[in-house]
Amino acid sequence: MEKILVIRIAGRVKNKIKDNETLSRLKLRRKFTSIIVNSDDKIRMGMVNAVSYMVAYGVVDDKFVKELNSKRPAKEGVYFLHPPVGGFKKSSKVAAPKGILGKNEDITKLAGRML
Repeated sequence: MEKILVIRIAGRVKNKIKDNETLSRLKLRRKFTSIIVNSDDKIRMGMVNAVSYMVAYGVVDDKFVKELNSKRPAKEGVYFLHPPVGGFKKSSKVAAPKGILGKNEDITKLAGRML
């Protein structure tokens, strides 16, 4: 069972109502909020895949989760993060190889700069 960190990157402007509802059900109501989802949870992972062009997500280890809990205690399962120090190194409007959206292999680097 892997832990998936999901970070909302896009704001609320020009979104479809269905996408805002999905993000709200994931408790990602503002920019730079994040949650941890188990990879076995098919319902939540389906919601994450549905809004993958608005969020960045990837696998994190237990060490990073402990660091996240110590620096940013979760309120009702949601972590409120800062914008990344030094800005986004890749585009925040394009999917993963050239940008940061969608499934991202470097999610721990991105989230580490947001703590």
